[in-house]
Amino acid sequence: MNTDQLKSFIQVAENLNFARAAEILKITQSAVSRQIHSLEDELGTKLLHRTTRTVTLTPAGISFLEDAKNVMGRLKIAEQKLQRHQSTNLQVLTIGCQSEANLDLLCKILKSCREQIPELYPFLKVIPHRSILNLFYQEELDLLFGFQDDIPVKNDTVYKELFRIPLCCIVPAAHPYAAKSELAREELYLENIVVCNSYAIPAKVAEMQNQISQHILPESTYVCENLQVLLTLVRAGYGCSVLPRMNFVNSDICSVPLKNSKPLSYGLFYKKSSQNPLLKNFIAIVTNTSYH
Repeated sequence: MNTDQLKSFIQVAENLNFARAAEILKITQSAVSRQIHSLEDELGTKLLHRTTRTVTLTPAGISFLEDAKNVMGRLKIAEQKLQRHQSTNLQVLTIGCQSEANLDLLCKILKSCREQIPELYPFLKVIPHRSILNLFYQEELDLLFGFQDDIPVKNDTVYKELFRIPLCCIVPAAHPYAAKSELAREELYLENIVVCNSYAIPAKVAEMQNQISQHILPESTYVCENLQVLLTLVRAGYGCSVLPRMNFVNSDICSVPLKNSKPLSYGLFYKKSSQNPLLKNFIAIVTNTSYH
């Protein structure tokens, strides 16, 4: 299947006329016919019903038309992107992030770089923990953002801290605890707890969740495997949980700092041996900017 076949089919399908399609495409009518025949042969089905006077779409043709338009639309967007990159001298920096929950922190970082490096084109990859580590160590990522304790520092990997993020109790906005300025861990022993077994949760946070759950009856402990599920259960009132402080878009949830809990270190990892000047400029700006 090629673009000439798709272009011919789309024009015939929209105009229901081979001559008009040939005129728009600036090719002969017989060339249009050959493209349609070869496409139908490749797909193993008839897309058009033709008589000496009329052209109509078959049920398969009606279904395929939308797909053909989508494919051509995506190709056009890809072409425009390439042209834009060439004309504006954009420079791509491939950035890894372990979880969508950390994109709020990454947003702050990118804002500080946007004006100072106008040519920067950040290509973000949000991939589960193990897979993204492999990409980083294989040097398919320019840099990686994450929590210090969750990413082993190997060979010439360098870590730069950007934030110290406190641990918080996550509670429904209507919960009595939501009005408190801080909470002791022991106060959570009186509540239901939601525990998340996912690499999207920092290891220290998962450890804290499990420590608290040991003081709570099994029937009062809700276990999930997804951060969004955890937040949904908390919003629905099934229990409280523990997470790093984050900005919640939904007003159904509040975060209350935990007393005597050690903040988590969050920052960027990169290879010291990298010779990418854009990466060095990015790191210099990021590490010299205050995010408070």
